[in-house]
Order: sequence, then structure tokens, then C-alpha cells
Amino acid sequence: MSDMVELARTPAELEVPATLGALGDIAAFVLRLAGRAGLGKGPAYRIRLAVDELATNIVMHGYRGGDGRITVRGRSGPGRVQISIADSAPAFDPVEGRLPPAPGTPPERRRIGGLGIHLALTSVDEFSYVRRDGRNISTLTVNAEGTDPCPPRP
Repeated sequence: MSDMVELARTPAELEVPATLGALGDIAAFVLRLAGRAGLGKGPAYRIRLAVDELATNIVMHGYRGGDGRITVRGRSGPGRVQISIADSAPAFDPVEGRLPPAPGTPPERRRIGGLGIHLALTSVDEFSYVRRDGRNISTLTVNAEGTDPCPPRP
């Protein structure tokens, strides 16, 4: 638990098949938690975007279209949401797999993949990854007062 804001002691949980069709259920789950935490549109969008990118990566690259499950657990407190995404696909640390933008490199010479993960990790306030008991577990946190990489237009 954070010293700043206490999160709900009982996490909400959603388990879905690792399919593209389940991404909408995951997004709705995340947005419900963001609403409970009182997050504004910017922070709610950031946590939804990051979770969606990681879940899509699990479906497309982790399980590669095979059978699998994704477990999403969430905790919310005033102004803060923490989401954990777990899967039993092959080990993948998103921090190691991200590809920072290469502004000086022409698009046709850039490596394919990894940019979405970079976007996900830079859109949250805290991120951690652990491989435990044969499962990948990524934990993302967004605060209402966090650094919003896309400030609102004047």
C-alpha cells in the first residue's frame, strides 16, 4: 500500500479468455475502477490505454492465438487505481520488451514492435513486473495527480 493513498483492501477481479473479444470486458472493468477512484478523463484514459496495450500483447504475442486466460485484479482508492494483469504465457518482461521511439531513424529502418509497450509504460505513474509460479504479473498504477503525458489543450 502507498503512503499517499490507501487502496481498497478487497481487490476486484476479472478472469477472461485470452482473446481479442475479451478486451472490451477488461477495458470496462478498468474504467469502473477508475470511476470509483474519482479519476478524471486523462488519468482514466491512461490506465485503460496501458492495460489494453498489455492485454493485447498477451493475446497476440504471449498466447499467440492459443488457449489461455488473463486475470485482471484491481484496487482503487481516492485518486488512485492499481491494476495487476496475470497470464501463464511464456515469460515476458514488458520493460525489457519495449522499444523507445527513434525520432532520427526513418520508419522503414525501425524495428517492428515494442512501441505500444513503451507507450503503455510511459502512460502510468508506477509499473512493476514479476514472474511468479509460472505466471507473468504486471502491475500498473495511475494517480489522479500523476504526470499526464498529454496535457489538455488550452
